[in-house]
Amino acid sequence: MNRISLLCKRPFIWLARFRHRCGYGVHSPFAFHLITGVIYEKTPYYKYAALQEEEKRLAPERPKGWRGEPLRVKRLLFRLVNYARPETIVDAGRQSASGLYLKAGREGAVYTAATDLDELFLEADVPVDFLYLHDWRRPRFVEEVFRLCVTRMRGCSVFVIEGIRYTASMRRLWKAMKQDERCGITFDLYDLGIIFFDRTKIKQHYLVNF
Repeated sequence: MNRISLLCKRPFIWLARFRHRCGYGVHSPFAFHLITGVIYEKTPYYKYAALQEEEKRLAPERPKGWRGEPLRVKRLLFRLVNYARPETIVDAGRQSASGLYLKAGREGAVYTAATDLDELFLEADVPVDFLYLHDWRRPRFVEEVFRLCVTRMRGCSVFVIEGIRYTASMRRLWKAMKQDERCGITFDLYDLGIIFFDRTKIKQHYLVNF
């Protein structure tokens, strides 16, 4: 799927998920808070403006293959990191501006970026508290990074997977991830999948109109 076809489908996606907006019908306090207080949070964080200025400043230095996520996705990543307060962040996929938002969400966290498997250097016994896995055009890469990182997860870990419904391969991968016994509550935002690993909470899957 390319950007143009996705934009054409966007109104139909929104309509199909209309009843899954703003936490309607969600009874879990945890899930309701995440949807209303993080995913749908509208607070204009003071760092937003600074991050956009930094993006503009770095624009001339963008390497070949640089790709930009929609602003709403980058800001959601910031909010998720700010919410989860991870000690370690792994940013796996094609280079993009998302790294700025991930690092800004939790200053002081150990940040690791990798565009390929051979760049994914994780020291022994270091957990993966937050994973942003964003290279849906390479489902094998997504599968392998998830396989490696899920062995380093903790109960507080959060994994964010891009493009979970963009292709048949990614839909199959997302289904397998949800069914993994190590995974807990999951959120399907169409563009992104969010996985929590706190198994003290009942495992459930939520659709969200993002």
